[in-house]
Amino acid sequence: MDGGGESAASSGIDVSVILPMYNASCWLDDCLQSVLEQDFQGSMELSVFDDASTDDSRAVIGSWTERLQERGIAMVISGHNSDQPKGAGYAKNRAVIQSRGRFLCFQDADDVMMPQRVRVQFEASLRNPDCIVGCRVRRTPEGSTERYTRWINTLSQEQLLTQVYTSHGPTVIMPTWFFSRRWFHKVGIFNEGGKGVPEDLLFFYQNLRLGGGVVRLEECLLVYRYHELAASHFVLEETMWNLRVEFLQERVLSQWDSFTIWNAGKQGRKLYRSLSPANRKKVKAFCDVDENKIKKGFYTYEETEERPKPRVPILHFREASPPFLVCVKLDMTGGGLEENLLSLKLKEGLHYYHFN
Repeated sequence: MDGGGESAASSGIDVSVILPMYNASCWLDDCLQSVLEQDFQGSMELSVFDDASTDDSRAVIGSWTERLQERGIAMVISGHNSDQPKGAGYAKNRAVIQSRGRFLCFQDADDVMMPQRVRVQFEASLRNPDCIVGCRVRRTPEGSTERYTRWINTLSQEQLLTQVYTSHGPTVIMPTWFFSRRWFHKVGIFNEGGKGVPEDLLFFYQNLRLGGGVVRLEECLLVYRYHELAASHFVLEETMWNLRVEFLQERVLSQWDSFTIWNAGKQGRKLYRSLSPANRKKVKAFCDVDENKIKKGFYTYEETEERPKPRVPILHFREASPPFLVCVKLDMTGGGLEENLLSLKLKEGLHYYHFN
């Protein structure tokens, strides 16, 4: 799958807006109006791939073709009419393949971009060639997914790399991604496993494996819509958990000789059981703030076939030693977790990583 690399190089188009689409007619007018209003002075095209919509999405797209072309935005539209959609990864890949721009701006059909988005991210991508460039977002309806929105908008540049193992997924969210076609070819296509596959997380991890960077611009360049039909709702928590554990073991635990799991409760024990046998042996202790858990003294791994069964000490966090894998949810303890970590004068990404 070459994605039209040669034609892109000679096409003269600077940016392709990549728009996968499935039953999006109720949002498309707002989305396409925002594409029309871009203040970018370079050349643009809109590449739409319809993943077997059963509503009038294609008719809505068709009604915008003339307006977009009058504004100088070329249009490429295709799709398929199978009985079932083939998924976000498939639709994104097809929209990229048929496009010709040197840079790719990913846009979800239910979101709205600010007028300066393409211009600002294009300039940032020229400065950061081997990077996924994202931005801050405004969530609508206001107040939906409050913790998640705060997380994606307030991570520091260092945390964009250290917090890639948390359950929130990519630290720069897919609907804000912008990068060169050359870098897309380097990372490889999106996974086409279909419904339930987090194709964005898999691509994000592969970007990091290949030495790619992650940049989030301080500007809010996207209105990010929350609704019950979003594809992310169909990804199982267990699928995400397993991918995160695998990447954590590959990137972090392979570098550590021993470590402490911060949380002797359900989540910490689940992480312990999810590790490879070699990495389980590296767990020197659990730590916690709950006196009832600490009083137990040990966690015994009952499900193992090992004899004797491993018994892992449970300590107060002040008695434990780094490095830590922190399995306590961020932003859920009234600042308690964050204060405790701060009191130990630890550096994130060196002495500890967040897993939850």
